Amino acid sequence: MKHLNIALAGLLALLAINTAFAGDPTAGKEKSAACAACHGADGNAPTANFPRLAGQYEDYLLQALKEYRSGARTNPIMVAQVAALSDADMENLAAYFAEQKGLIAIDIE
Repeated sequence: MKHLNIALAGLLALLAINTAFAGDPTAGKEKSAACAACHGADGNAPTANFPRLAGQYEDYLLQALKEYRSGARTNPIMVAQVAALSDADMENLAAYFAEQKGLIAIDIE
């Protein structure tokens, strides 16, 4: 019985981790218009001057957005972009961009 309780606790922990970042990709896509100018409509930035968001881990993207809002990351453009975002907006954006397929950039000179 003790092993069953440990297994059940482990399963519940895994479920909690999977739902901790349960943003809505559809809502994120609707909110992503402001992101497209720099990061591309699907998160694949049109130039190397901006980070690629597509295919990044959802928790990483969410953490980055929260750090811009808190001031832990300092980029004047991003700080202004996230200022009005709610936690749900950030979760949704992170879910949307994490779901996109990231393109690999190849520089040929």
